[in-house]
This record gives sequence, C-alpha cells and structure tokens, in this order.
Amino acid sequence: MNRRRPAILVLEDGRTFRGEAYGSVGETFGEAVFNTGMTGYQETLTDPSYHRQVVVQTAPHIGNTGVNPEDDESGRIWVAGYVVRDPARIGSNWRATGALEDRLATEGVVGIAGVDTRALTRHLRERGAMRVGVSSLTEDPKELLARVHEAPKMAGADLSAEVTTAQPYVVTAEGEHRFTVAALDLGIKRNVPRRLAARGVTTHVLPASSTIDDLLATGADAVFFSPGPGDPATADHPAGLAREVMRRQIPLFGICFGSQILGRALGFGTYKLGYGHRGINQPVLDQSTGKVEVTSHNHGFAVDAPLNQVIDTDFGGVEVSHVCLNDNVVEGLRAKDVPAFTVQYHPEAAAGPHDADYLFDRFAELIEKKGS
Repeated sequence: MNRRRPAILVLEDGRTFRGEAYGSVGETFGEAVFNTGMTGYQETLTDPSYHRQVVVQTAPHIGNTGVNPEDDESGRIWVAGYVVRDPARIGSNWRATGALEDRLATEGVVGIAGVDTRALTRHLRERGAMRVGVSSLTEDPKELLARVHEAPKMAGADLSAEVTTAQPYVVTAEGEHRFTVAALDLGIKRNVPRRLAARGVTTHVLPASSTIDDLLATGADAVFFSPGPGDPATADHPAGLAREVMRRQIPLFGICFGSQILGRALGFGTYKLGYGHRGINQPVLDQSTGKVEVTSHNHGFAVDAPLNQVIDTDFGGVEVSHVCLNDNVVEGLRAKDVPAFTVQYHPEAAAGPHDADYLFDRFAELIEKKGS
C-alpha cells in the first residue's frame, strides 16, 4: 500500500495541503475541480470529460464499493489526479472485482488521501478552479508550485482529439430497430448509446474529426454531439459541422460539450464558469413544462444566451429551454425552426438521478416527426 508515503497538493495560488499517497506514486498536474456526488466515483474517474483535471471528491468516504468493469464509462481512467479524504480500507459490494486504490495504481493515476477536502472545496468555490499539482516525490511546496505554473490552463485547451475514438464503432438497437444516429465522439460516455439503444436506436460512434459525408454515410436519421473535455471556443471543426447539420435540417441533439458547440454554431458565445457544476444533485428548470429536475452535471464552461426571449439566429428562432436554479446558467437550447436541441447536463445519468431520461424520448420523437 502506498498510503503511508507522504504527499502534497499545491494549488496555483500557493495554498498547500498535505496528505498521503493514494494510488500511484508520482507527480501530476491539471485543473483542480470538485465533484459533489455522494456516489458514482467510478463513473467520474472514467468520464473522458475529466481529462486533464484533478478531481476532489467532497464525499469523505471513497472506495467503499470497490470497482467493477460494468460501471466504467470508457475504456480507461481519464482524471489527471484524484483527491480524497478517507479512502475505504476494504471495498465491499457483491459486484466488486477489485479495489479502487489498486485500479488507480495499475493505471498510473497519482492521488492523495487524508486531505481536508471540505477546506479545499471551500477554497476553490471562493477562488475558482485553478491549476494544481499533486506529488508523492517531493515534500517541498515551492518546488512543486514552480511546476504548477508551467502547466497548461484549461481555458483555450482543445482536447476532444485526445479522447475521441480512433475508429468508428456501432452500438446496436435493443429489440426492434427504429432509427440510426451518427454520434460525434468528443468524449462520449458508454451510457449514451445504451440509453439510445433502449429506444430502438442504432448508434454509429464516429471520431471527432469526422465530416458531414462521414456522418451521412452511416445512413443516419439524426446526429448526436457528445459530451467532452476542453474549451468549446477552440472547437471550430465541430461547430462548423453542427452548422452543416442544421442547414440540412437533420435532427440534432447535443449534450454538455455538444450543447456548447451547438450554442457556438447558433452564434452564441461561451465562457468559463468560476468553479463549474460537477455532481449529481443540480436543480434544473425545464422552462417548457415548469418541471424542476434533479440532474447530473460535469461542465466548467457555459453558453452565453438570454434566458427569457426568443433569439433570432442564422437558423431561425432559438430559446433557452433549461436553466440551472442555483445560478441561472443556461442548461439547454431549443431551436424553433430547425430540428435541434441541447442540454448542458447529463440525462444519461451515469452516475446520477434519472429525472432527465425523458430527453432521449424527446430525441426519438424529433426523429420520428422529421421522418413522417
């Protein structure tokens, strides 16, 4: 066990926390963010949207259900580093096939345990997400801080090419096949095509560099833009692709990073949130129904659009469909003159509540309506 080895965490502003090595011994850098989920640590770790981020778990007890292959949301752990307060000494669950710390060590993920994660989270809430270093190789904060300042920032980072699939693949519909969807993989989670498959949708998952001809070659009835990491302001190719999809009146659904890209394609700006939304208990208002949903989030950027008016764009009228009730951040867009809509949060809910699962039904209804 590496847990007894001293480790330090140093934030970009010099704030230092001391603890013990957890997972792999080494040194890592990234953007420090916190996740408020009480469950779902395995889904968090394997979510490609966390690429180049050091995740702080606000729940104090982590690892108590071990790990298993079924709950992975991709083929590997993507977080740049992991920060926990009280790691479980023993994982206990009938589905577990291993221990969390062993998995972290096997995949080379540098972590730190024994940290006052409540104090660290309060610091990030007050000062904003920032670069961070975690090391079990040095105990000198000044030495580590110098390397933190050399690490790249998340603003301006173009990361989708680093997490996308290398080759196209297909997830077939369950039961009777109804529709075919071409999904642009900007950092897709496995539960997205699973939720589509449950509705009779066969999903062709394509690399982020795909062209409109690549999408259409699948015989797609509709297009999906996936979640993913990085700054949407750098995603010029996907934004151009979204514009071409809308010009052709092809039904389009975007989630999280995909929502930000569609926002850009419609002419809106994007901006970096102070510390982002990351957890499974965020309240969101569906402005079309008045219903409040408890939803799963993982985003550090947002779309800049007026909340209570129809906005004229190159593709007709567009309105904000969903709003976060904590801070009025735009959580969804709906086009009125082309078949396109988005949500900023995660209706695939891995991990998280299922309040927003109906959005996959809404996507299927949009496809059916367009085809009728």
